Order: sequence, then C-alpha cells, then structure tokens
Amino acid sequence: MSITLIAVVIALVVGHTMPALVALRRYDWFIRWLEWLAAQLGENATWRGGLGLLFAIGPPLLVVALVQLALRGDFYGLLAFLFALVVLFYAWGPRDLDHDVEAVVEAPDGNARRDAAARLFPERETPSLDGGSLVEAVFRCALWRWFGVLFWFLLLGAFGALLYRLVSLCAQGEAKKRLPEGASNAARSVLAILDWPVAQLMTLSLALVGNFDSVFGAWKENGGAGYTGDARFLAAAARASVRSELAEEALDEVDTEFGAEGGVVAARAIPGLPELRDAMSLVWRILLLWLAVLALFVIAGWVA
Repeated sequence: MSITLIAVVIALVVGHTMPALVALRRYDWFIRWLEWLAAQLGENATWRGGLGLLFAIGPPLLVVALVQLALRGDFYGLLAFLFALVVLFYAWGPRDLDHDVEAVVEAPDGNARRDAAARLFPERETPSLDGGSLVEAVFRCALWRWFGVLFWFLLLGAFGALLYRLVSLCAQGEAKKRLPEGASNAARSVLAILDWPVAQLMTLSLALVGNFDSVFGAWKENGGAGYTGDARFLAAAARASVRSELAEEALDEVDTEFGAEGGVVAARAIPGLPELRDAMSLVWRILLLWLAVLALFVIAGWVA
C-alpha cells in the first residue's frame, strides 16, 4: 500500500484518538520567527510589501523541502515516510474539529454555546448561533483544518502540508498580527488560491455524498463555475445540502396517529442542533470518499 495513504490514515487516527498529542501542534516558534524578522527588517520596503510573506514562510519551507529530498530513497523510504507522517500530523488542525463541534452541541447554556462556537469562527469575528452560519463554520473549518492540508500533502508531500498551514496562519490569527499589512494581504490572496481547488473538490464530493441537485444548484448560483477569489460556493452548497438532509429526516420522523375522527399527523422534533450534526456527518463522509478514491489510486498504481 502506498506510504501516502498509510501516512494519512495514521495521522487521522492518532489525531482523533490521542487528544494529548494535539497539544504538540503549536506554532510559537513561527510567531517568534516573525517577531525576529520584524525587529530586523523594520521599515524595509520589501518586508512591508507582498514579498514579506516570502521572508516569513520561505526559510522553514526550504528546510522541509531539503529534508524531504534528502530522505528520499533512504532505508527503503522509511525515514521519508516517518518525516511525512510527522509533518502531516503537525500541520493538521491544529484544533480537533470533532471536539469543537461536540462542545457547541453539549454546551449547557447560551453563553457557553457562544464561547464554544467562537472556536469555529475566525478570530475577531462574532460567532453566530443560527443553523446556516454554524453549517458554514463547520465546512470552513474542515477546509482550513483538514482538506486544505490533505490536498496539498497529496500533491507536494510534507512541503505542501506545511506550506498550506503557514500561509493559513499568516492570513489569520496570531501570525497575521506579526506581519505588515502588505504581507498579510498577500497571505490572504495566496490562501484563496490554495483553497480554490480544494473547495471545488469538496463541493463535488458533497454532491456525491449528499443531495446532488441542491449542491449543484447552489454551486452554480454562487460562482462555482469560475474563479471568484473566495469559496462562497462551498458555503452555499453546504447550506443547501444540510437543508435537504434535514427535510428528508423530518419526513422520516413523521408519525401518523389515528383518532376517532381520522388521521392526525404529528412530527417528532429532531433533538439538539441538527444542522451541526448533519454538517459534521457530511464532512466525515467527504473525508471517507477522499480516502476511498486515494485507495483506488494506490491500487491502480497512480500514487507512489
């Protein structure tokens, strides 16, 4: 079996079953690196412009690329496999999406639920607890935490996984605060380019595992047929697919009670936050579809 597929499966299993290891996914070193760059380069025009992003992510990516090339073929590829596995696990997340979604569902009150939901939204964005916004948040997190890293890992190995994670950090969060505006704007533009093919494949997968007509209609109406610089078509497709699934579940949950004067139809309410539950279920189905397709590629000999 391909070492690529093995690395993906192990990283998924370890990350999901050993939450203590998730704490290792810290990027304090990257923050300190950006602070050092800012102190050294100061008002340098190149640093403060779009090329500042290259200063930020170039050196660590160069190190990973050199190690990746140096380990190729040594010890029958075992060292290269271990290195790829470690980098993939490190770049995944960094938070566990399942646990964050579960925390929202199991929150005891509105304030706790809002605090838990904040982990699904970008920093400084006020979390919204309406169903549609939560669905979008789950798919946005799935793109940033799972599928973006996975897609670029499959294409470029460990280098691709770390490339996506560092660009994502520079486009949002603590790393963005350490970058000049020009560099952070460049990071957002690069992240949009990296996200676009991933969002397209996620939408196609969603159409296959969900309601094809609803997903296709939302994808087409929201600019999915061309490059728009964002992935709003994925959010729209996710909303449409979850709505369709909930409608089908509502029909399945209808009871017919017969009284003396005829039939009375009564619908049982779906407990909890059904939008979140269905969104997470669809995300997992998409991931399983990707792994199944990757396994077929391995069997066909298209993945080394």
